[in-house]
Amino acid sequence: MRVAEIKDKAIGPGEREQPVPGLGQALIRVRAAGVNGADPVQVAGFYPPPAEAGVPDDIPGMELAGELVESRAPVPRFEPGARVMAIVAGAAQAEYAVIDERQLMPVPDALDWSQAGGFPEVFATAYDALVGQGNLRSGHRLLVNGAGGGVGTAAVQLGRVLGADVTASVRNEANRAAIEDLGAHRALAPDEAYEHGPFDVVLELVGAPNLVPSVKALGAWGTIVVIGVSAGQEGTLDLRRLMTKRGTVRASTLRYRAPEEKAILARELETSVLPLVADGRLRVPIHAEFPLTEVTAAYERFTAGGHVGKILLRCD
Repeated sequence: MRVAEIKDKAIGPGEREQPVPGLGQALIRVRAAGVNGADPVQVAGFYPPPAEAGVPDDIPGMELAGELVESRAPVPRFEPGARVMAIVAGAAQAEYAVIDERQLMPVPDALDWSQAGGFPEVFATAYDALVGQGNLRSGHRLLVNGAGGGVGTAAVQLGRVLGADVTASVRNEANRAAIEDLGAHRALAPDEAYEHGPFDVVLELVGAPNLVPSVKALGAWGTIVVIGVSAGQEGTLDLRRLMTKRGTVRASTLRYRAPEEKAILARELETSVLPLVADGRLRVPIHAEFPLTEVTAAYERFTAGGHVGKILLRCD
């Protein structure tokens, strides 16, 4: 089968044997797989999949959509041929992939293959961060730092449908109108965005340099949820100011969680998020699609930045 292969810290097309599902796993014929911020980091030699996941560390990809070929679950949820999607520990960027069957979600009719391939990672991450970690509620004030990326666009939409007042921090001025179109009440330069606090929840997708201004802009009992550190992972935290605000700083990632945790999150998404996709209130903006054989070009476009919407690999 064709795969995206990491070799000598570079990404390119490759060939592998088709994987065989074990007990409790499902074999998926992948139709589309998203490119996410963690993928180039893995190519560079960092952020590998957890060893216990049993997936090769030289095939990237953490989300996919495709058709169920075979399930070896004791009581399968899906029949062969079903349209499914999922977050995975790795190796999504291939023609076939195996996954714990419990992590699969049905693909709503409203999503085509590309949209489905770009949905699981960003919406699962955003939902877990905002609802699971930040306890975002209707009427809250939300700041999304780094709203132009995939998780950022998902967080903006989720914040809006949850009834929050959404401020989006977007460095690229050309992208701000698109972020407002997705649901942000205002998309502003980082310095201007902080002026619209105090915030109940700050979703941090940029990293350590934002800790000081984020704590300053935090409201009483507010929460900062760190899920991205592209601009730095070590910073200054004003503990006294955090104490006076009774604030909380949390940090989270999905990749290294146990399959059971990911399965629970998948059920929450099915209940709370997929209906919003089905009725059109949430969407997956697509910036560009590439065939799997052009994976190098896909990664170059992703790392170039400056875009709003997902970069997708079509594996069919």
